[in-house]
Amino acid sequence: MTVRIVDRRQDSKNKSSINRSRFIRRFKGQIRKAVADAIARRGIRDLDNGEKIGIPSRDISEPQFRHSRSGIRENVHPGNDRFLPGDEVDRPLDGGGGQGRGQASKEGEGIDDFVFTLSRDEFLDIFFDELALPNLIKRQLAKIEEYRRVRAGYTHTGVPTNINLIRTMRGATGRRIATVGPQASRLRELQEELEKLLALRPDDDPEVKRLEREIAALRARLGTVPFIDTFDLRYNARIRIPEPSTQAVMFCLMDVSGSMDEGKKQMAKRFFMLLYLFLHRAYEHIEVVFIRHHTAAEEVDEDNFFHSRETGGTIVSSALKLMRDIIQERYMSSVWNIYGAQASDGDNWSDDSPQCRELLSAAILPAVQYFAYIEITDGEPQNLWLEYETVRDFHPDVFAMQRIAEATDIYPVFRELFKKRLV
Repeated sequence: MTVRIVDRRQDSKNKSSINRSRFIRRFKGQIRKAVADAIARRGIRDLDNGEKIGIPSRDISEPQFRHSRSGIRENVHPGNDRFLPGDEVDRPLDGGGGQGRGQASKEGEGIDDFVFTLSRDEFLDIFFDELALPNLIKRQLAKIEEYRRVRAGYTHTGVPTNINLIRTMRGATGRRIATVGPQASRLRELQEELEKLLALRPDDDPEVKRLEREIAALRARLGTVPFIDTFDLRYNARIRIPEPSTQAVMFCLMDVSGSMDEGKKQMAKRFFMLLYLFLHRAYEHIEVVFIRHHTAAEEVDEDNFFHSRETGGTIVSSALKLMRDIIQERYMSSVWNIYGAQASDGDNWSDDSPQCRELLSAAILPAVQYFAYIEITDGEPQNLWLEYETVRDFHPDVFAMQRIAEATDIYPVFRELFKKRLV
């Protein structure tokens, strides 16, 4: 049976999806670096768009085979009235290299960067490559929403692609043996009887003619038995069985107090936007809980989390208490994979930071798979960071800390926190 696969995807003019995917695989390192540079320039609302990136021309040069230029050679270049053998040629001055940097120069030449446009899906695939939620192991059996197809014997009906040749031929062989077996034995008996009769009687004897007619009729009957009948066809049967679905919830805690100026809030929002896009792109069934806090914490929806302008004082423990209460009410740690990410500038009341450390160690970390703290500051570590350092020392597998000083730090910090870990 011949199987032909026809690719009917519509490619735009002068483009090939196969060549495009091959190009992305080949220059994935350069493209990933360009994506990292692009994400630092983006705002919150355009994080999930495509991107036009440039790849240095030296990185896309093709390897070539050529004859070695070793040995003594003499070349004649017509029109050379400036140089003699042994002369040294000056290096071109800076500029004119095709990269758009440096001062203008009348000498030198080069090639501009190769500009390549990534679609939205390609951009996000490269950006979130090799990222995963750590320790995603707990599975929930009560709410089964996922199914997988498994082999379940054979059936008499199906499509040609599911036909089982071995079972079909086995059934056809068995049917032919059962159908023609007695008739084949009778045919052999008649042939032996005819041979004995021909040795004693002439060919035109009535008994000989009768045996010949009976043998011809029996052979015609055996010739009507099909090699494969529709009854013999067997197809691989597949059924859908429920599969335990992994349930996960991510808590996003963001400090919106007065000490978080607009620049810090924008960096925190951009970090959480990356996290939000990553979760919904990589995991089909995941819940996200948004918590904003100043002196008081409040669970909000996605729109208010990223766009609300509410501000106030700073009590970080209020967010951790609210997270603890929500876990106890809605998310059993025995069946839910619970994650948390907290962004703050670290500025907190001195009396509240030890309370945050106690809450994190005693109530939050025992229930979660992983918790990440991001401090947005370009100065010395704040008191909250110093308290959390003791937590990290006791829980290095489930608690991680990173600092963001400027927008360019968001991408490497994000990848460091959520990179795939070897089991």
